[in-house]
Amino acid sequence: MKKFTLVLSGLLLLITGFSQSVYNHKEAFHPQFYPAPGNPYRSASGEPGPAYWQNRADYSIQCTLDTATHTVTGEVTITYTNNSPDYLRFLWLQLDQNIYKSDSRGSATTTQAGGRWANGQFTNGYTITGIKLETDGITHNPNDTMITDTRMRIVLKDQLETGEQVKIKIAYRFVIPEYGTDRMGRLQTKNGIVYEVAQWFPRMCVYDDIQGWNTLPYIGAGEFYLEYGNIEFSITAPSDLIVVGSGELLNPQDCYTPEQMKRWEAAAASDKTVAIRSEKEVKDKNSRPKTANCTWRFFVKNTRDAAWAASKAFVQDAASIQLPDPAKKCMAISVYPVESITKNGWQRSTEFVKASIEFYSKTYFEFPYPAATNVAGIVGGMEYPGIVFCSSGSSGGDLWGVTDHEFGHTWFPMIVGSNERKYAWMDEGFNTFINDFSTAAFNKGEFKQQSYFDDPNSPFMIQYTFGENMDELYTTPDVMQQDNLGVAAYMKPAQMLHALRNVVLGEKRFDGAFREYIRRWAFKHPTPWDFFHTIENVSGEDLSWFWRGWVLNKWKLDQAVKSVTAIDGKPENGSEITIINKDKMVMPVLLRVKETNGKIHEIILPVEIWQRGAEWIFTVPSTSEIKEVTIDPDKKLPDADRTNNGWKRS
Repeated sequence: MKKFTLVLSGLLLLITGFSQSVYNHKEAFHPQFYPAPGNPYRSASGEPGPAYWQNRADYSIQCTLDTATHTVTGEVTITYTNNSPDYLRFLWLQLDQNIYKSDSRGSATTTQAGGRWANGQFTNGYTITGIKLETDGITHNPNDTMITDTRMRIVLKDQLETGEQVKIKIAYRFVIPEYGTDRMGRLQTKNGIVYEVAQWFPRMCVYDDIQGWNTLPYIGAGEFYLEYGNIEFSITAPSDLIVVGSGELLNPQDCYTPEQMKRWEAAAASDKTVAIRSEKEVKDKNSRPKTANCTWRFFVKNTRDAAWAASKAFVQDAASIQLPDPAKKCMAISVYPVESITKNGWQRSTEFVKASIEFYSKTYFEFPYPAATNVAGIVGGMEYPGIVFCSSGSSGGDLWGVTDHEFGHTWFPMIVGSNERKYAWMDEGFNTFINDFSTAAFNKGEFKQQSYFDDPNSPFMIQYTFGENMDELYTTPDVMQQDNLGVAAYMKPAQMLHALRNVVLGEKRFDGAFREYIRRWAFKHPTPWDFFHTIENVSGEDLSWFWRGWVLNKWKLDQAVKSVTAIDGKPENGSEITIINKDKMVMPVLLRVKETNGKIHEIILPVEIWQRGAEWIFTVPSTSEIKEVTIDPDKKLPDADRTNNGWKRS
């Protein structure tokens, strides 16, 4: 921006020229924000209403892993409870393995576009070998079934009324893909294949009070939206494999050697990492039971999903996690190939898992599962209840970062069950936000590093976070440009929450409201509007202007100093400062004003100064000439153009 000089009150002042503001105060502070009033299901205060309901899906799964063909063969019994006020004549299920078929929608779109979620090799997806229904103890066939891409509709013989249950028994099999859209797959190591298995059984689609059946297809970037219930499952595999899974291992005595059982029990009581199977024992046949196969049985309560991993290449260690409730027992567990043992490598994983879970449990909401397992494999980073998949090649700060991030997802969306397939910013962004605090706390900030993202005035922030081609936060992940997802789903919503906490509400008000949101919607299904309502009602602040600028639009912030004038030409009488909001986003204004006599004024102007227009004039009780004025001197806000944030006396 071109600069020019202006003589003012006998002084030569260097200031910045101004283009016309595009700010519209009536748009920013429009009185209508919420699309609908509260109702018995969802209160206008942001709480679940007195008539809030959600359906329930409990699963019992038995499966076998064939390592010769990389095939999972299983049978799942789903007990589905209709808690809705509606009568259901058909059910929708998710068949996510079908994304790996050559003719899937994901193959036609995401794979062709390339990137993280592309699938390089195809499978036949799910092979369904049988479907039976059971109502009132009577087994029968469904009236009709229809599979369309990654969804299956089952037409019931009789409608499922409010409060009624139906059991769905499905026999199936599928081949584990080598690279499963970076969420599952197979990694070849020198001591065997590491299998990371997810989306491995037919799961119920969510039926809710917002949309009815949620049947968006699984095509890549969009993650999951799932019902809650209990999941008990068993994995039968060759005995030379170690298997880990979501929840509690119910029969460790059947799956470990007597010596390993001693170590397992020692780890459960140890604050330090204990080896279950060491690096030296991986090739030792005596480190596994002598039977041909082992059946590993797991149980996880009140969960939306489950996953597991298996390998004969695993080194395994564990330690105890100290939860706020001392009566609750929890273990941090890590499994990884010997190749992952490097400087600050996977031998520190259990330490990282333990620290992450303990921090979030103390700060936000107690970890709900009896184990937290970190798996090193082909997946770069993916979260499931009680178990996460992280890159086997990660170490140091990268390993801490991916481990902490994936376990941070326990709170969003495993505990707070938002719709990931639509609102990635509500899980990825919220998680990225809380990761900042856990990273600062871990080992006195061992891995807290300054990066381009820490500076809102960095070229990265200006070019990408508020760039013309950036997607709004309120955009379905599969609709976002792939290059934008990291910003629009992760970085910008985290930046938004920091601005809300640090500048708009303050730490105490924000932290109280944020924790209350987690408490209210734990194991439930909030919408963005439930989040907005909760933060506003608990903090006591109308934030429609904030959500409008940050979430619903991709508005920019550009605050500027326009002029400084001594009152009546006498600085000792005070000074008038004119500031301008040049772009569409509004935020409070943070200013530092310095006088020539050394006095410094720290001024905070509320966002309401922008309610009547783009300019605001305020008085500073100066007693000498103003030497310098700086907007947002500590760079707490993402101002798009900082060249106009300052004024200096020439």
